Amino acid sequence: MNHSISKELFAQAQKLIPGGVNSPVRAFKAVGGNPIFIKKAKGAYIYDEDNNQYIELINSWGPMILGHANEMIAEAMQKTLENSWSFGAPTRREVEMAELITQMMPSIEKVRLVNSGTEACLSAVRVARGYTQREKIIKFSGCYHGHADSFLIAAGSGAITFGTPDSLGVTQGVANDTLIANYNDLASVQTLVDANQNQIAAIIIEPVAGNMGLVLPEKDFLQGLRNICDKNGIVLIFDEVMTGFRLAKGGVQERLGIKADLTTLGKIIGGGLPVGAYGGKADIMNCVAPAGKVYQAGTLSGNPLAMSAGLAMLNYLNNTPEVYQNLENIGEKLTQGIKKINEKMGLNYTLNSIGSMFTLFFTDKKVFDFESALACDLDLFGKYFQSMLKKGVYLAPSQFESLFLSIALSQENIDHILHAHEASLKEIL
Repeated sequence: MNHSISKELFAQAQKLIPGGVNSPVRAFKAVGGNPIFIKKAKGAYIYDEDNNQYIELINSWGPMILGHANEMIAEAMQKTLENSWSFGAPTRREVEMAELITQMMPSIEKVRLVNSGTEACLSAVRVARGYTQREKIIKFSGCYHGHADSFLIAAGSGAITFGTPDSLGVTQGVANDTLIANYNDLASVQTLVDANQNQIAAIIIEPVAGNMGLVLPEKDFLQGLRNICDKNGIVLIFDEVMTGFRLAKGGVQERLGIKADLTTLGKIIGGGLPVGAYGGKADIMNCVAPAGKVYQAGTLSGNPLAMSAGLAMLNYLNNTPEVYQNLENIGEKLTQGIKKINEKMGLNYTLNSIGSMFTLFFTDKKVFDFESALACDLDLFGKYFQSMLKKGVYLAPSQFESLFLSIALSQENIDHILHAHEASLKEIL
């Protein structure tokens, strides 16, 4: 494949944009080579500036459940454009979106619309602090909730030691209020709670983690968190920015039967446009200004264009339950096909999957938390990524990201991906 135009664009971008990209993972540093600049997409395919075609398994990191450039969503946005696309004032669509979210996700009684998943998560934590009048939070190693200061904290050397800033610009004071637990390890959570009695406002977690690769909660882990929070007056926050409305109409909470106090959303509720939301129990959400004293605002919150795209998407998902069975079937065909190929070749790589999300980890050990994810062979993953790219399959350019499927994937697409997978393994091993 020729990538000359992408190479030229990246060289120009590096002179103008830090690292040449507007989000770090796009730089391909984890997989080598130069990033591919995308020009257009349709259905299951994306096309780069050099007119190369790829079957892609990112789907804008989750929201394109129906595939790229869905005509129904495009039509909804076009109708909105006729009446202008930003007012900074209330609109009917915001009310309709709030009603639909609360209908589809019953743990959310009231919701506030924002502009990104990061904004949703930082706002949810602020509300939890205001509601409980406490300052500390617990997050988990390997879970990502955006780039707010509170979330960019690396674990300390022991379960009750202070964490340290994971990024320049984050103060030690912020780090001291963020405690780090291990995913799938209730004992590590209990230790932190016991050592910080009546100081912890919230526990925030990706209930199905997608930012250390796909890592699933083990049996009783989420219920254990629910029990700890109930016993200690802690607000349980589920970050469902990736999983909300993807793994089920009601997200992880419907699928696994555990309700959070607050939930953060994004991606899908804008049909792929910039959007986010946080919501939950009415008594907690009533702390948000102007109803309460926890301040949060945004000029573009509830943007009409994002709302029209999101409403088209959510209404379709709400009224077409077979979409989820379709996604399950596609996910099953693809992941089982990969496993069979690995077995045929005598490989014992780990594949974690749930519904339309999965990650192939280049390790023969079980991956159940961040530490076990770090045991992967990252060099081999980089070679695999590049080999798949040459064969017309565009994967997430990091071992530590989930892949996302859409209903646009045909049997022909699945066969192509599996053929590329087998050929790539033969090439790199």
